[in-house]
Amino acid sequence: MDVSVIIVNYNTKELLQNCIQSVIEKTHDIQYEIIVVDNASIDGSSEMVKSLFPTVKIIAEKSNLGFGRANNLAAEIAQGTYLFLLNSDTLLLNNAIKILVDFLNHNADAGICGGQLFNQNLSPTTSFQKLPSLIAEWKVCFAPFLLQKKQPIYSTPTKVGFISGADIMIRKTLFDELHGFDPHFFLYFEETELTYRVKNLKYSVWFVPDAQIIHLGEQSGEPDAQKIDKWTFAETWYSRFLYAHKTAGYRNSNWIFRIHIAKGILAQSLFQLTRKQEKQTYWGKKNNLIRTQYHRYLEWKNATC
Repeated sequence: MDVSVIIVNYNTKELLQNCIQSVIEKTHDIQYEIIVVDNASIDGSSEMVKSLFPTVKIIAEKSNLGFGRANNLAAEIAQGTYLFLLNSDTLLLNNAIKILVDFLNHNADAGICGGQLFNQNLSPTTSFQKLPSLIAEWKVCFAPFLLQKKQPIYSTPTKVGFISGADIMIRKTLFDELHGFDPHFFLYFEETELTYRVKNLKYSVWFVPDAQIIHLGEQSGEPDAQKIDKWTFAETWYSRFLYAHKTAGYRNSNWIFRIHIAKGILAQSLFQLTRKQEKQTYWGKKNNLIRTQYHRYLEWKNATC
């Protein structure tokens, strides 16, 4: 078996159906299996898979394991030489899976690779990023003009920091050696932390633009003032502190907290002075959220370290 395609699903029945169909329609000239882990969906996702795709293996969980733990569960039964971790909100545009398999087959030093992601309108979207750092966090807060405005366009395979979690291909032997995703992460930063450990083993990470995939992602276009009330927004902050601790220790997490809280307090004070109540309220809520998630991280640290 060349590759095991693993799709983690949580209440995305229609997206999941379209994703699986695109894998079947676009993938050829390699041996593959599809494994779906359903995280206790209530929209009939598991029943749909069993009915429409009887050859697809499905693991129907009774609780939501999160992204990393669900992938780990599927990897335990996967038969492929490679694992292709694919989001349910994706659609293959070409024989992307074979392109990525061929790349890893011909590049022994490559541990992870991923393809070019597109928005629904076929405009390029974020496919990779640099690994997080304190300098980058400071730039985000106080010098955004120093950040790269647009992701570079590459026409040939290129080494990158880490691949978007929407389409990760990794050697199964390497995934097993690393014991998969860190189970402390429920959502967000788990692929970043895994990549950090892959690079510590001297494997490289590659962006392969010939492999092309639509990533629907969040299509709501909500303003920040609405996103801040979603639990996923809070989860990104908890995972951010967790990642910093896992890769560089408590001091790193503490500095990230200090940097973002300093900006938040400054922004809240500025909008209070200028009497912009809506923005003052937003920054007040954000500051409280960051503090809450930092204290949640500290509780984890004190309990496990």
